[in-house]
Amino acid sequence: MRIGLDAMGGDFAPEATVSGALLAKEVLPEDVQVVLFGDEAAIIEELSKKGVAKDTFEIIHAPEEIGMGEHPTKAFVNKPKSSLALGFGMLKAGKIDAFASNGNTGVMMVGAMFTIKTVTGVIRPTISTHLPRLDGSMGVLLDVGINADCKPDVLYQFGLIGSLFSQYVYGVEKPKVGLLNIGSEPEKGNLVSQAAHELMKDNKDYNFIGNIEGNEIFTTKADVIVCDGFTGNIVLKLAESTYGILKERGIEDDYFERYNYENFGGTPILGVNSTVMIGHGASTDVAVKNMLVLAKDVTEARLAEKLKKSLGND
Repeated sequence: MRIGLDAMGGDFAPEATVSGALLAKEVLPEDVQVVLFGDEAAIIEELSKKGVAKDTFEIIHAPEEIGMGEHPTKAFVNKPKSSLALGFGMLKAGKIDAFASNGNTGVMMVGAMFTIKTVTGVIRPTISTHLPRLDGSMGVLLDVGINADCKPDVLYQFGLIGSLFSQYVYGVEKPKVGLLNIGSEPEKGNLVSQAAHELMKDNKDYNFIGNIEGNEIFTTKADVIVCDGFTGNIVLKLAESTYGILKERGIEDDYFERYNYENFGGTPILGVNSTVMIGHGASTDVAVKNMLVLAKDVTEARLAEKLKKSLGND
């Protein structure tokens, strides 16, 4: 397996990305290789600072760089020699099995849609976040930002995508899928939530258990929680701020330490034809390492193939 990493993406690149790749190399199996995309001289300089030979990684030189504030579509098209464009090009050609970046999220979405494209039958791709639970297990919440408005059929499909992720990445047998709402009754919520509930109930694609309320998000009532990206992003930012407040107040707690994004590093774009990982712009080397490890796990899960089969187009 070959995992591509945008060495120039993120606030602390290339130092954090190169260091993260080295940390990942220590824990990844020997048959998993990390390929670095970016300014070759800058990457080699970082390797040299750490006393590491330049041939430790395959380096794909990318003389152009895409900034965090650039227009996604224009930047991807107008900078074909950027690390992001070259990375997606090799992913499409099958020369790497996964591609990860802490850079411009919009460009990552554009790259995925333009090159490897969505799985046939998927209405909208989605991104998720991890939900640490008190019993030590992990839940999944989706969408968390790229689909602010969702129709009922999109929410229905998120249930399927999240169920496959929970089953094959987290190893949960027959994941319980819930719809995030303001009450447990089917008639609660806005018109979209009510219609989505009607579609989800008694379906044969996954194990739908009904509505989930806000005070149940971090419990084991549901393994997968479905919502629109507007709501999901608020939940995600609230969890991140809770962790930040606890750190500022010097409160140490094993459970809340699991809220730290560095533990996961990134999240995959679900519903596309290959593994694409999006990381936090402020990622440290530890976060980069964990993103690469998760990229391996997601690639091994072969989610795109399983989604195709579930949609009946295998």
